[in-house]
Amino acid sequence: MSLRSTICRAWFSQRLRAIDRFRRHPAETQERMFRQLVDRGLGTAFGKRYGLSAARTPAHFCALVPVFDYDSFKPWIERMVAGERNVAAPGRVGLFARSSGTTSDRSKYIPVTRESLWWNHTLGMRDLAALVADANPRTRMFDGKTLTLGGSCRREGRNLVGDLSALLIHETAFLSRGVRAPKSATAIISDFDRKAEAIARECSGQHIVAFAGVPSWNLALMRRVLEFTGKSNLLEVWPDLELFAHGGVEFAPYRRSFEALIPSPGMRYMETYNASEGFFALADDPQRDDMLLMLDYGTYFEFRDGHTVLPLAGVRPGRSYAMIITSNNGLWRYEIGDRVEFTSTDPYRIRFAGRTRQYINVFGEELIVDNADRALAEACTRTGAVVTEYSVAPLYMSLSERGAHEWFVEFGRQPDDLERFAVALDEALRSVNSDYDAKRQTTLERQHLTVVAPGTFMGWMQSRGKNKVPRLVNDRRVADDLLKFVSESAQV
Repeated sequence: MSLRSTICRAWFSQRLRAIDRFRRHPAETQERMFRQLVDRGLGTAFGKRYGLSAARTPAHFCALVPVFDYDSFKPWIERMVAGERNVAAPGRVGLFARSSGTTSDRSKYIPVTRESLWWNHTLGMRDLAALVADANPRTRMFDGKTLTLGGSCRREGRNLVGDLSALLIHETAFLSRGVRAPKSATAIISDFDRKAEAIARECSGQHIVAFAGVPSWNLALMRRVLEFTGKSNLLEVWPDLELFAHGGVEFAPYRRSFEALIPSPGMRYMETYNASEGFFALADDPQRDDMLLMLDYGTYFEFRDGHTVLPLAGVRPGRSYAMIITSNNGLWRYEIGDRVEFTSTDPYRIRFAGRTRQYINVFGEELIVDNADRALAEACTRTGAVVTEYSVAPLYMSLSERGAHEWFVEFGRQPDDLERFAVALDEALRSVNSDYDAKRQTTLERQHLTVVAPGTFMGWMQSRGKNKVPRLVNDRRVADDLLKFVSESAQV
């Protein structure tokens, strides 16, 4: 065991004890987070505006502070972006994670405080490493490097603005030297093709044992590494590869592609829920498909069920909720736009259930991302297909035709029979969603499949400045723009 591994394990043992404590005492942990956050906000303009000094209990707090979304909280963020101090967080905030959103071109600026940088976002990745080491005492992860594929960031006045991954790489570069690859300057190159080429050159000869990031972009990078090295799989490039820490999008559509790239029974795939607004959950058990909600990262959680807002103690397994956070990055009772399903309340475990605005309900079918992912996985299993990307939009009814859903699908491996795939997808959708099944008997035709060429979605994201594919969209904006991109590409 190397000296680095020995030091890491000693520090990790402390965090394992802390994780065990909040597993056993969730209410007390969340009460502590609530009190710390209120105390931290007392001297801010937000705290004075909403009278946080009177927020003696969570119930008082909820009576004093309304629930915000991005649009209603935006005036506070704009003041922080302008450089004003003590707005919604102590001091001046100089880091902002920028997101274009999934169904809009509007840029969102999410504040990232120094406290949230170290005791939320990076703590989550350190805890992931601690849990990996605890589950596998013989791991060699600490003897090599983790390849982290980040986005890009740039200076806007006195602020550093960009993808969260790029902000983390930029701000922690001095501590991660020797344990992370590539070099920071390479990792945050804005042009993806240039970055992939640079990473392949820089890292193919290094001792890479793990990698982390969004599955879609990592899949494109790993294929480029194989092209560069001439190898047939990643184990020929990095023999000790053992972990992929992924997040950002559902992993199921990508699993088979990664298993083909990394043909090792010992390879682990661990999900993380590290959003721009905070690091919220991670997979603590490789035998499960859900994540442990991390309760001591400086976030106080609430959950909306319809018009009712519940504390953590009020949630029930098997139900999905919109997540509301108050956190050490200066967000107060902020609805982040994600839905999560609780799989357990002892301890609290969740599964990502999609965006609150990513759904299709044009015909009363109430299709959500979780339905689509599960149905797609079933269709792939039944036909041997691998889907790398997909997006769904409605096809509207006319006087002569019933409505339908149009599925734009990019295959990594074609199904043995496309018609059989379409039938399997339809049957699975009807099985997982009773509303969809009912509408299929009245107003909905079977889905229409539009198969696009490999690389289409990646090219579309790059050209539109997006880093995620909108899975379900309740109108035709994304679908029509995708068709426009396909048409433009064919003319080049």
